[in-house]
Amino acid sequence: MSASVLYEAQGPRAKARNIVYTALFLVAVAVLFWWVYGALKEKGQLDWVLWEPFTGGDIWTTYLLPGLGHTLLAAALALVIALPLGAVLGIARLSDHAWIRKPATVVVEFFRAIPVLILMVFCQQFYYLYTGVSSDSRPLYAVVTGLVLYNASVLAEIVRAGIESLPKGQSEAALAIGLRKSQMMRQILLPQAVTAMLPAIVSQLVVIVKDTALGGYMLAFPELLSNANTASSYYGANIIPCLTVAAIIFVLVNFALTSFAGWLERRLRRGKKSTGAVVAAGAVAELSTPGGHEDVRKTP
Repeated sequence: MSASVLYEAQGPRAKARNIVYTALFLVAVAVLFWWVYGALKEKGQLDWVLWEPFTGGDIWTTYLLPGLGHTLLAAALALVIALPLGAVLGIARLSDHAWIRKPATVVVEFFRAIPVLILMVFCQQFYYLYTGVSSDSRPLYAVVTGLVLYNASVLAEIVRAGIESLPKGQSEAALAIGLRKSQMMRQILLPQAVTAMLPAIVSQLVVIVKDTALGGYMLAFPELLSNANTASSYYGANIIPCLTVAAIIFVLVNFALTSFAGWLERRLRRGKKSTGAVVAAGAVAELSTPGGHEDVRKTP
């Protein structure tokens, strides 16, 4: 009998008890599903007339696909801006200089403590009062800016935690061979931390995609959920079918993101195992000396 490292192997009683618990859980889920199905059927939400519009192209080309495009556009812009900004703030929080570390800490903690919806509303008013952004583009600007401010602070914490999770021997070895701290961060710590940070970064990307819906309801941003809600009024108040289809689209998009992230993480791990290298090629030879680079293979 093999035992796990974390817990002992189950005995006959534990196995039987787990089977009973699983059966009860499945029965409860089936009862809940049947109750939901019956309630929807009783209210007429499963009638074909409410679901028929989704078999045609009008609702997709007019509402759902443009809404999905706006959702992906806002999420992509927010990620492209927030990821490097979060990396800079996260590295700044690890600086030895207090005049860099403390302002970065204040910025991160401030924007991380404010709900993203409040940031979007403030950004909407800012663009309305102090800029010349048109009313058509203002919701997109406000949504992207709010997402950037909030998610950059969260990503900064992810970057900082990922770097600090590495063994101390990595930085000590880099300093021992003469690398500057910037070289150590760029060539040794960050490449290793990326693999550890990738799941958290992707989960934050999923949050960004979902948070675009906040701008739809508060700022009239025509994203997927807002357009689905508009379509439900146009096609006979079929709110349940429209929201169900929008939810399925969100699930598919986020599942594609997590699947891609899992594939990328496995590829990065396999690459490191196959090469056996942690430091980039030539990094060991880049010593910070006034006379230039030394050959570390040279013997005295």
